[in-house]
Amino acid sequence: MTTIAVVRKGGVAAIAADTLTKWGSAKESAEYVVNHEKIFPLANGFIAVTGDAVFKHIVRDYFGGQEGAPKLDNVANIFRTWNRLHADFKERYFLQPEEEKEDAVESTRVDVLLANPHGIFGVSGQRTVQEFSKFYAYGSGSDYALGALYSVYDRPDMDAEAVARHAIAAAIEFDDGTGGPIQSHTVALLRS
Repeated sequence: MTTIAVVRKGGVAAIAADTLTKWGSAKESAEYVVNHEKIFPLANGFIAVTGDAVFKHIVRDYFGGQEGAPKLDNVANIFRTWNRLHADFKERYFLQPEEEKEDAVESTRVDVLLANPHGIFGVSGQRTVQEFSKFYAYGSGSDYALGALYSVYDRPDMDAEAVARHAIAAAIEFDDGTGGPIQSHTVALLRS
């Protein structure tokens, strides 16, 4: 369980995440888990990962083993990258095929948000890539985070990082799968 958020505001892209890990009803907070981060650097920006705890290791290992930085500058390049990643997930990381075939395509079962100099993007488990104009959130507390993002985005006293952190704080307050402390990063955008 996790909540992640991205915000684009004032020439800056911000990304934020909680740091709680859950195994059923058991909670493993950052106080007890040293490697609690769900955000890591990628291609001159940052990526935040949701889904089972193993996915943060898989995504980090996958990109760490690539020669050169992946092209994550637009929707088409991110989609191509995620299609290759999905194939490797199945072959190198033993992703189990889905039991139910209701979806049109096999799910990677991980949702990610990206913040980089080119903008803020989301990739769903079915590899749908979206570029966001203002903000977005994924994860177990995303409903709370989206409401918080909507309610404070236009406040002039809050920059992109403050808005993103506010979203995660709202999720921490109301979602039992989200817990602090909050992790966040920013990157300057190439275009506002």
